[in-house]
Amino acid sequence: MFTPNKNYLRLQGSYLFSTIGKKVREYKEANPDKRVISLGIGDVTLPLCPAVIKAINKATEEMAHAGSFRGYAPDLGYEFLRSAIVANDYKARGCDIEIDEVFVSDGAKSDSGNISDIFGDNNKIAVCDPVYPVYVDSNVMGGRTGEYNPEKEGFDGVVYMPCTAETGFLPVIPEEVPDIIYLCFPNNPTGGTITKDELQKWVDFAIEKKALIIYDAAYEAYITEENIPHSIYECEGAKKCAIELRSFSKNAGFTGTRLGFTVVPKTLTYDGVSLNQLWARRHGTKFNGAPYIIQRAGEAVYSEEGKKETKEQVKYYLDNAKIISDGLAKAGYTVFGGKNAPYIWLKTPDNMKSWEFFDYLLEEKNIVGTPGVGFGPHGEGYFRLTAFGSKENTETAVKRITGQ
Repeated sequence: MFTPNKNYLRLQGSYLFSTIGKKVREYKEANPDKRVISLGIGDVTLPLCPAVIKAINKATEEMAHAGSFRGYAPDLGYEFLRSAIVANDYKARGCDIEIDEVFVSDGAKSDSGNISDIFGDNNKIAVCDPVYPVYVDSNVMGGRTGEYNPEKEGFDGVVYMPCTAETGFLPVIPEEVPDIIYLCFPNNPTGGTITKDELQKWVDFAIEKKALIIYDAAYEAYITEENIPHSIYECEGAKKCAIELRSFSKNAGFTGTRLGFTVVPKTLTYDGVSLNQLWARRHGTKFNGAPYIIQRAGEAVYSEEGKKETKEQVKYYLDNAKIISDGLAKAGYTVFGGKNAPYIWLKTPDNMKSWEFFDYLLEEKNIVGTPGVGFGPHGEGYFRLTAFGSKENTETAVKRITGQ
């Protein structure tokens, strides 16, 4: 008789954004006359830039002719894209990353969940609190946690690193030594950032304790300040202890076309086992590669036109973030983030609970955001808004929230 993976039964409710989507759908069905503006899920709204569209059209035409048709993609991704990634994202920043350390995928979300396949189920994970839910949920599915503990509002066997206003929403190196540490900067959901000096401390800690860092750099394109690293490999020794996740979704608008990559250095070994080789085997066995057309689109992001056009898109969203931050701060809200990230993290007014504030905004202001508690217990009393809407909707939303 077959048996299911009972680790899934430990998960609490549905995925955060599925719950939000259900509540919004129900509200819209009951109130069809209301114009609801979403600043909730981190989905972009600007169309793909002209350089990318040109590359897609050209690659599509190639697929119509026998001489230029492409079938299955290479396991690691096409060399033309991986070469562009290495040259622009790493060599240009002084990071010694090689082409066979880059694995092209269909997005950072997939990789952040799938990467745990190459780890033993006895590894203890550490996550920030609040945190992107996929890190925890995928490890629950993989059996690396205990049961959900209602008293601490988290899973037994997980090292939670509180990120509070007092710490600048940065985690503090924990006393209990974990095996795998998840870090995301610029941070989702708080919009917080980490300096190179502070990140170096985590690298040094991981090397000393023989721990592994999973570094999610999906929002690096939004960094505007100096001394904030775009890659963990800007830190000395990081190739000995870190895997990096990257995405084309937020920097180039590929949320609907799906493209990302993960860097697994060849120097990353434990007890003589190469994680690069393990991930290559997992990638080749369980993934058939991102489509040729989409990989050509990704290559176009690194063209001179693509760089210019995507930079303008990032600025558009950062301008929206400023509209939200400035508008809410002027109205008396306590706000964080928004300067080096497309997320604004705000303290809920009048000691309202996160879901209580969600319902208030949806029902009274017709605005959708994300309850902070959905990212972890230390997110209670906070709320996330995204800058990925149109400028018009962003301005309208701020006026509705503030009443100004």
